[in-house]
Amino acid sequence: MPDIDLKTYSPLSLAFLGDAVYEIIVRSIVTGTGNNHPNRLHNMSAHIVKAQSQRMMVEALEPSFTDEEKDILRRGRNAKSYTHAKNASVADYRMATGFETLLGYLFIKGDNDRILTLIRKGFDDTGLLDIRPSDREETNK
Repeated sequence: MPDIDLKTYSPLSLAFLGDAVYEIIVRSIVTGTGNNHPNRLHNMSAHIVKAQSQRMMVEALEPSFTDEEKDILRRGRNAKSYTHAKNASVADYRMATGFETLLGYLFIKGDNDRILTLIRKGFDDTGLLDIRPSDREETNK
């Protein structure tokens, strides 16, 4: 990326990128749990990337965010989007957009270590990656 002020990027453009960043990380982790049918992998990852789960991540990570990260998250959360998720509340959707904005910002900034640190901590604190025993049985079929 050329030398530009990242804060001039539209929050929704950053969220667009951050959504892809989060999705690829989650898909990588889920695929690493074992060889599964694509539908099973999709169902496992969909649970983790849905707006409600992203809101849980933000709430767990809030004390860990820097002031700059809080500002980026706020900009994304407050961005005027003309769409919303079919199966999410407006509050969950806005918080998820803020989280994706932050991930997109950190990605363009080149701070991949920070992205991975935040996601790892968020998963540890929320238990989103915990696979229930019934899930383990299905993944071994």
